[in-house]
Amino acid sequence: MTSRPPLPPFDRESALKKVRAAEDAWNTRDPEHVALAYTEDTVWRNRDTFLTGRAEVTAFLREKWSRELDYALRKELWSFQDDRIAVRFQYEFHDAAGQWWRAYGNELWEFTGEGLMRRREASINDVRISEAERRIFGPRPAEEARSLIPVR
Repeated sequence: MTSRPPLPPFDRESALKKVRAAEDAWNTRDPEHVALAYTEDTVWRNRDTFLTGRAEVTAFLREKWSRELDYALRKELWSFQDDRIAVRFQYEFHDAAGQWWRAYGNELWEFTGEGLMRRREASINDVRISEAERRIFGPRPAEEARSLIPVR
């Protein structure tokens, strides 16, 4: 099995690195790349969608990013213990009609000893925004990533 450091048990520094790595990966909007962070038999709940396995996750992400255009994400560490991490996040995107949205959510993650995510539970709410209300413009700038500024 492939190892994906940092590995559990997590301390604050390693949990922050895991969250930042997830944010960076998701901001690529590359389903195949993102899915490599999950076990082959990963179990997901994303809103009202339930998925099992990396192949289903890949297909889900491919479809998601075909609808959620110019997607940009920020994650913040909420809590951690042993092999689990909780995050809160925001992301923005526009639909095919040009309407902008901001999604707010929380995720609960559980990892294997090799650092792969075996379980992901995501609760997400969307809010319609105008283009002028946007706050997230692409991946996190390097200076912001270094300082670990949280989501506002």
